[in-house]
Amino acid sequence: MASKKSNQNKVTSEDANSRRDFIKKSGLFTALALTPPSLVMASDKKWDEKIAEYLETVPLSIEVNGTKHNLNIEPRTTLLDLLREQLQLTGTKKGCDHGQCGACTVHVNGTRILSCLSLATMQQNAQVTTIEGISKGKKLHPMQEAFIKHDGFQCGYCTPGQIMSGIACIKEGHANSREEIREYMSGNICRCGAYHNIVDAITEVKEGGKEI
Repeated sequence: MASKKSNQNKVTSEDANSRRDFIKKSGLFTALALTPPSLVMASDKKWDEKIAEYLETVPLSIEVNGTKHNLNIEPRTTLLDLLREQLQLTGTKKGCDHGQCGACTVHVNGTRILSCLSLATMQQNAQVTTIEGISKGKKLHPMQEAFIKHDGFQCGYCTPGQIMSGIACIKEGHANSREEIREYMSGNICRCGAYHNIVDAITEVKEGGKEI
């Protein structure tokens, strides 16, 4: 009797497992059958990846050149890539992308930083100024005018970063001599070798006492 009852319990348990498995599979097939064709096609168009990207973004509120932006960005996005690729402010250049050339220099809350080394998410509610934001309409910034006058550029690729650093150099109080200017501009590389002219431009703006 005990053996028969045990066999009956075994059969009952196996039947229950089979029923549960059947229900799961039936539910899956039903779900697939009821899935809208547009949703099935989403996989082919990689919309599923786009949805995943959306779910993996973080909100960012940032002011750039006086314009406020409320964005959703990937946490790994650098400030440089945000400016160039999402806000289309391509004046800030991507040079070494390792913080060694200074071409990506911008001002954040009045302080110069290397935007390639800063995550955009670190600049929540910050005020960012790029090379596009220093002129007033068609009137150039005094530093821009000085760079033109003294030919402080050749190929021009490093010029935006040089100008942003030059402005900061004066505001920081580090433009009291040519030697000091060279020291505090040493993080900006000019592969064309226009260093002498760059120092001339910064010196003129400093000595001219123009508002920067």
